[in-house]
Formats: sequence, C-alpha cells, structure tokens
Amino acid sequence: MKKNKMQIVGVIPARLSSTRLHEKMLADLGGKPLIAVTAERASASRAFDRVIVATDHSRILEAVQKEGFEAILTDPALPSGTARVAAIAKGIDAEVFVNIQGDEPLIDGEGLRRVAKAFTDSSVEMATLWFPLDPRDENNPNAVKVISDERNNALYFSRSLIPFPRNRENFYPKKHIGVYGYRRTTLLRLVELPPCNTEQIESLEQLRALHHGIKIKMVEALTDSIGVDTQADLDRVRSILIKGVS
Repeated sequence: MKKNKMQIVGVIPARLSSTRLHEKMLADLGGKPLIAVTAERASASRAFDRVIVATDHSRILEAVQKEGFEAILTDPALPSGTARVAAIAKGIDAEVFVNIQGDEPLIDGEGLRRVAKAFTDSSVEMATLWFPLDPRDENNPNAVKVISDERNNALYFSRSLIPFPRNRENFYPKKHIGVYGYRRTTLLRLVELPPCNTEQIESLEQLRALHHGIKIKMVEALTDSIGVDTQADLDRVRSILIKGVS
C-alpha cells in the first residue's frame, strides 16, 4: 500500500500592532502589503501544501485575501506567534506546521524547503534555521546566536555571543533564523508548557522547548534573512526588491 504524503502547512502569524514601525505588516512593498509579499515568497517556495496567514485583525485579513492568499482571523488575546500557529493547527489535521515570520518578506525559499525536508526523519520534533553570524552582529542582541551538538540539535540560544571566544581558532558562531517547524503533536504540547526561567531572562521562546526536553534540529540556511523592525529595515528591503536581488 502506498504511504500517504506527509502534509506540511506554512503559517505566518501577523499582528497589526507593532512597537518600532507602525502597522509594519501593511507597509507598502512595491504596491503590495509586506505581509502579502511574505505569503507570496512562502507559497513560491513550494515547501508547503498550504500557506495561511494567521492574524489578529480584519485589516490584515482583507489585505492578504485581496492579494489572493489564505488568511484566518485568530483571537487577538493570543500571547505569541507560536500560540497563533497552534490555534491554526488545532483545526487542521496535518502532520507538520512551519511558523514563518511575517516581517521577513525576503525569506529564503530554499531554507523553507530544508526545514520541511528535515521532517522526513521521523525522530525530528522541531526544526529551525541557522546561518553564519556576521562579525558585525556579535554584540547585537537582536541577532540571536545558537550552538548545537554533533547531531545538529540545538544546545542553547542566546542574545549574547556563544560560545565565548577565549581564542578565535575554529570559532564559527551561528546566527539563528526564526523559522520554526513543528510536528503537530509537539506544537500543541509546547503551547501548554509553562515558561521557563532562561526563556524569560533571554526573552527567547524557543528556550522553553529545550528546557522541557524537546530537541530542535538545526538546519543551515542558504542565505541570511532580513527582519523588518524599523523604517531603515523597510527601506533596505524596498531597495533590494527594486533591484530584483534577494
């Protein structure tokens, strides 16, 4: 009997409110809202059977649907993007869900395919991306660092430089790129677990998974990604899109 193909759903959490750049998900990028450009890139990757924007506001819902992509309205009170992805997963019987950051419109399609492919190994519970850390970001707390073991499972994530380089011989630090894949059962378990101390200290939600013994497979990305948090970030992405280079 032929085995059924594993169903993989890409989910893009998108909140209207944003701290440093007002309503950034609706910011214009070449005549389209930023969130729609992200959905377009995720769909074009062909990594997923379905791509859904999970939003807290009707304005984002309408903007995404106007561009021809699927969007679902979720409870505005949900505390995180992970919780928003889990809300979608509760209603869809797929094996794997991948959380794609809505404010990364240049997300690497090959990286998304690599995360999805990681789940062909039945032992993988979670998977995420890394890329070599730019030396300019060694002291940048917004560039999250990660170290992993010999099997490419994450050991720890930090906003500080890890490991600390007492000497720089064979020192190749890794930057974490915040795309997360989860088996459905792992995702639904994770959102029910209490926050841990290191997660609250670092303000890094993925540390909750490690604290509770959930392994995270680290997959190398093909390219780095640019998150849009400020007007300068938005201008940079606009410039890249105009040049047709990503």
